[in-house]
Amino acid sequence: MKRTFAGISAVLMMSSVLAACGSGKSDNASSSGDAGASSSPAASSSASTSSGGNSGAKVTINLWSFTDEIPNMTVKYKETHPDANVEFKTTIIPTTDGAYQPALDQALAGGGKDAPDIYAAEAAFVLKYSQGDASDYAANYADLGLTDQMVQDAGIAQYSVDIGSKEGSLKALGYQATGGAFIYRRSIAKDVFGTDDPATIKNEVGPGWDKFFEAAAKLKAKGYGIVSGDGDIWHPIENSSDKGWIVDGKLHIDPKREQFLDLSKKLKDNGFHNDTQDWTEAWYADMSGTGKQPIFGFFGPAWLINYVMNGQVKDTNGDWAVTEPPTGFFWGGTWLLANKNVEKDDAKKQAVADFIKWVTLDTSDTGLQYFWANGTMKAGEPGTKDSVASSVVMQKSNGEVPLLGGQNMFDVFVPANANATGKNLTQYDETINQIWRAQVREYTAGNKSRDQAIADFKSQVKDQLGIDSE
Repeated sequence: MKRTFAGISAVLMMSSVLAACGSGKSDNASSSGDAGASSSPAASSSASTSSGGNSGAKVTINLWSFTDEIPNMTVKYKETHPDANVEFKTTIIPTTDGAYQPALDQALAGGGKDAPDIYAAEAAFVLKYSQGDASDYAANYADLGLTDQMVQDAGIAQYSVDIGSKEGSLKALGYQATGGAFIYRRSIAKDVFGTDDPATIKNEVGPGWDKFFEAAAKLKAKGYGIVSGDGDIWHPIENSSDKGWIVDGKLHIDPKREQFLDLSKKLKDNGFHNDTQDWTEAWYADMSGTGKQPIFGFFGPAWLINYVMNGQVKDTNGDWAVTEPPTGFFWGGTWLLANKNVEKDDAKKQAVADFIKWVTLDTSDTGLQYFWANGTMKAGEPGTKDSVASSVVMQKSNGEVPLLGGQNMFDVFVPANANATGKNLTQYDETINQIWRAQVREYTAGNKSRDQAIADFKSQVKDQLGIDSE
């Protein structure tokens, strides 16, 4: 997930929760959008205090994140838990230029009173901390009193649980749910398919890629592209594959991922897209309908709608809808982990568990996820609605958004989250995906043969990561 856009500097900031609250970010800005560190100068490291009635010593929680998103949640937590005898000492390090992970690794290894008690990891690298090289630092949720039954009762999507688990023990959960849908233009749907009804359109674009390309041909016949660029189909392909990039320690190219070469070339050779790259101005132009040819749709989770498209659609606002994609997938997300050393201090262990539970498992009307789903993080101010981890919360929330013409997006995203899989990720995905996508573009541009692109991909993975191919 592209978490940082241009202009976000890689700086280390220690801020109080009050400073985080005043960072100028939207009340519940997505971890997927322009959600970098606070633009304010580095603030004092002292955190605000609670006026709760607990007479015991105040518990200080060291919270590490790469945006002000979770730090801002601590403000709402203290509003809804006035007796919580806790303060949050927040460290925000943007992921720009790869700054966050090395600093977090050093802090976890160093230990001591300044070590992170709670820390965040996004989809691009969460497996390193939940299952991989740095997973031994993380506490098991069960040891914090956060049980599997709580997870089941909250209706947490299985893909999120799988990503956050190591050998059956849950170590991380998210607050967002990032199952993907197909987001399409209503006016184009009516012109080509005679209706904009999501129940009908899902059967035009899927299930499966054969149906998708049949739809692409129908759209092309009327002067439309089905997607903006090949990156738009990559995430559904990547996250629906049967196996990940690494199998038994070797580089493995799942047949579904290898097929991306052929599907990408088919898009380009037939003019089914505008050949854009995601996160570029040309990609954004296709959201507003000002690209080379009008584009029918994009693949993405709710955050793509709320935090990316919402600022780009312009005159096409309200002319969009969501439906089920040709294949289930997810894209992005942020997971919370706790340092296992918090278990040594009962007060800190309880304080950490209470906050994580409120963020990830509380399904009440005063839990973080209910505020997040309904855009009510700040009382009296309409905020951005988002798909959340708990299906229980979404089923009782209002997911109607203007960009979708008033459609309740939760009707689509609840099953989308259930249809995603989290069993095909590795801790090396961020690097390997970049290499793979570059080689696919070289092939579709006619600069390399298919075999050469695959050979160069394997070679670059070996050079950069020291991983041999099968």
